[in-house]
Amino acid sequence: MNLDTSLANTSHAGGPGPNELVPSRYALQVGDIDVLVVSDGVLPLPTAMLAHNIDPAVRATWLKDMFLPPDAYDWALNVVVVRSGDRTILVDAGLGLDPDLHLPRAGQLIKRLEAAGIDLASVTDVVLTHMHMDHIGGLLVDGVKERLRPDLRIHVAAAEVKFWEAPDFSHVSMPPGFPDALRSTAKRFVKEYRSQLRPFEEEYEVAPGVVVTRTGGHTPGHSVVRVASGGDRLTFAGDLVFAVGFEHPEWYNGFEHDPEESARVRISLLRELAETGGLLVATHLPFPSVGHVAVDGDAFRWVPVFWDY
Repeated sequence: MNLDTSLANTSHAGGPGPNELVPSRYALQVGDIDVLVVSDGVLPLPTAMLAHNIDPAVRATWLKDMFLPPDAYDWALNVVVVRSGDRTILVDAGLGLDPDLHLPRAGQLIKRLEAAGIDLASVTDVVLTHMHMDHIGGLLVDGVKERLRPDLRIHVAAAEVKFWEAPDFSHVSMPPGFPDALRSTAKRFVKEYRSQLRPFEEEYEVAPGVVVTRTGGHTPGHSVVRVASGGDRLTFAGDLVFAVGFEHPEWYNGFEHDPEESARVRISLLRELAETGGLLVATHLPFPSVGHVAVDGDAFRWVPVFWDY
């Protein structure tokens, strides 16, 4: 079944699949462009990853105010499928399956695409916001590459590919084991897909109304995807914005390779979205992560859209 059919038959809430209690896909229109947000599952991580440049007591207060557990909680993993013209574009590819990390509730993308009726062979383009393993791992699952089109184009910033040749982890604050896993997964990905990579420098139009732009910050080649049609706007921000980033955009996330630049880019993007009123979707905001950004004093406020049935 192709994407046309799947989106036509997919309710906005989506239907929970076998053994799933909650929906895992959410469809919306951006002008004439179809967008489907798909959950890759959740990633349990220490709450210290939310901010390593502030007093732990301040972080603990924020968590308490948000009714979140103090030590670890589940980060959402969101992926987007975009249909524009004759192009079917997968933006990021989820975590995949890494048994050494013991993350059984993540890496759900492939089966959830199948549940949505999306044939991997219908995907014409993949856009990678960056090459952390929770954004590329789905394409490394056994049997996936053989189901993809031989002429698949994978768009990623040239600076990102260059970075992973010798990545710098000196400014991150990750749990043990993650740097090695990130490094080895990126290396394997480039080896597997080198012939299909289509690196761009600063900006590239993947399809009508679908533009990927390098921002840097989180990683040197981190990029966002802007979707625009008929006056509607949506930005997939990848890992530029986390749940805490609206109230505290200056807090450093543990996975940011350049935290200072990340904060600068994050504030700039949030200001842009507050001014334009465009929709925001991001990898680690609670599913389906579709909402608006409002200015709130010196910071920002997240305004989730009303669930559209």
